[in-house]
Amino acid sequence: MEIQEINDHIQWLIEQGITCEHIGELVSGLCERLIQDGFPIWRASIRMPSLHPMYRGVSASFVRGGATILENAEHGSETERNFEKTPIFYLLSRDERRGRWNLAKGEGLQYSELNEFAQAGGTDHVTSIFEFPKEVTLRGLGFSLTSDAPGGFSDGQLEVIEQLLPALGLAAYRVAVSKTATEILAVYTGAKTSARILSGETRRGMGGSINAAILLADLRDFTALTEAYEPAEIVGFLNEHFDLIDRHVEENSGEILKFMGDSVLAIFPTDAEDSKRACLAALASAKNLLKANEVLNSERTLDGGPDIGVDVVLHVGEVFYGNVGARGRLDFTVIGRAVNEASRLEKLCGTLGENLLMSESFAKTCTAASEYLGSFDLRGVSKRADVFRLADTAS
Repeated sequence: MEIQEINDHIQWLIEQGITCEHIGELVSGLCERLIQDGFPIWRASIRMPSLHPMYRGVSASFVRGGATILENAEHGSETERNFEKTPIFYLLSRDERRGRWNLAKGEGLQYSELNEFAQAGGTDHVTSIFEFPKEVTLRGLGFSLTSDAPGGFSDGQLEVIEQLLPALGLAAYRVAVSKTATEILAVYTGAKTSARILSGETRRGMGGSINAAILLADLRDFTALTEAYEPAEIVGFLNEHFDLIDRHVEENSGEILKFMGDSVLAIFPTDAEDSKRACLAALASAKNLLKANEVLNSERTLDGGPDIGVDVVLHVGEVFYGNVGARGRLDFTVIGRAVNEASRLEKLCGTLGENLLMSESFAKTCTAASEYLGSFDLRGVSKRADVFRLADTAS
């Protein structure tokens, strides 16, 4: 291959690294270009580690004439457990950066993937590892090519691949960093909030007033559990209940903004003219998560685990939604009178023996059948609060 042709591929990789959205576009596009140049590529893949809390790594697999498949290897999955039985692990364990297996001669058949390729007609397999030396987490990538042609790849073709590898690594690195930043931020702040941050709302104090239905959920008597169970067990219980709450908040277009110990703060943004929709969404989330929590407890207690109740308070009002904090440590959250009132209302759940309470403003806005429980003083709030529960929960 001429130097100019190699440079054209390098230029293409750099351009794709700036514009493409996932590594699948890189591996498929590059392979199609090389196939046109006479490279006998049958299959190819890019594999990279991931920072996502649910996934150990990501991969994009190309097959000539077929679709490019994107996959995430979940923590604890069979893919993760079998990583030590792969060519990439073999190279990493030997501190080597390139390996080649002549499938036609029976090499590499101890690896299940290569064995499958060989049985399907594969003749040659090459894996190259490209490192990102100064990165702690995104350590590099593995790039694999498989041929089904007699004799496989020529030495000249593999030399071209080696010359293209730095540009491929640079392009994949840009895609991975962008995707990692987006995904991790969404995990820690929520999808809607992360979108606002990535759009440029990063300055301290930046934000504004919005109307929102507020859902505050708190695990009942959780402090006592910390005395009876080990920290690892406590974390497990928290994760089970938080996952349950998040699922039912998200399905109604709400978003969890904050985990505070054993409490969860979620909002359902709305405009002042359509507050009823947000309140009904918050109410549906509350009812569904309480039902799901009963199922979770019944399953856990069968195994001798604890029954953990959830108290939920619903409120609606105006809040400040934006960046709050110190110069070097910000939190994109909601603050304001409505948030403070919701927090104070939550304390009444135990006092009144109710696991779902609504403020007066929420009950009137959502128009669901409700029962007045009384007027109560809230610590730090000057006006007494009228409190309601759903009528269909009354004895």
